[in-house]
Amino acid sequence: MVRTFLSKHHLTLKVFPFVFLIAVVKWIVFVGGFQFMELNSYFSTFVAADVFLLGFLLSCAMPDYKEAEKIPGEMSAALDSIVEECEALSIKPEARQIAMACLSHTQLVITTITRWFHHKDNTRTVINRLREYNMLFAELEPHTQANFLVRLKQEVASVRRTVIRMRNIREASVVTPAYAVSELFTGLVIISMLFVDMGPLIESLFITSGISYLLIYMIYLIRDLDNPFQYHDKAHLQDEIAIEPLGAVERTINAILK
Repeated sequence: MVRTFLSKHHLTLKVFPFVFLIAVVKWIVFVGGFQFMELNSYFSTFVAADVFLLGFLLSCAMPDYKEAEKIPGEMSAALDSIVEECEALSIKPEARQIAMACLSHTQLVITTITRWFHHKDNTRTVINRLREYNMLFAELEPHTQANFLVRLKQEVASVRRTVIRMRNIREASVVTPAYAVSELFTGLVIISMLFVDMGPLIESLFITSGISYLLIYMIYLIRDLDNPFQYHDKAHLQDEIAIEPLGAVERTINAILK
């Protein structure tokens, strides 16, 4: 239960040290009497503008995240189709050897893609592994109908297309200047809150900590959603796209090859 709680609120654990530091500084400013700014309508407009900017960035990051959720499933479905066709061909004695070789290569492709997800292989390596199917399909040609080979090549093309889509999602980011202005604006809002007179100490600490938590948390959330494939950073897996479907295909291959 504790692990589940921590995994769900891991961003809060990242944000909390900043919020705690801000609260301490606010307390020092309050005790020292350095609150020289008055709380007025302009300040609330300032905060609302920052929230609007962060909401805009979040709306830009969400479409790519939703698109990325589909990628492992689509990739696994295409590879599973290849496995299914090769398993069917392995029934023919004359085609069994090359069909098993094709299954073994599919297992290698899954391993390479998994390493690529974790940034241990580059995109070119994955593309080259997919290109190696051509030689295997050429050897399968005398043992099967043409439409079966066409289907296999279409599935390989689908995997290649999905890999390129994922590379673009992983490397493309929400416009960097938008990140810069959001971070700068959030910093200005937090600094201004430190010197705004918000009334008694408890109220001041509560308002300052609450707004600071929300704004900083939003920045972390947007960055997590903007790149859902951060396995190499040991990022929290609840924020990343699950690649378990690839493992399911690999287990199917292992069961066939035994």
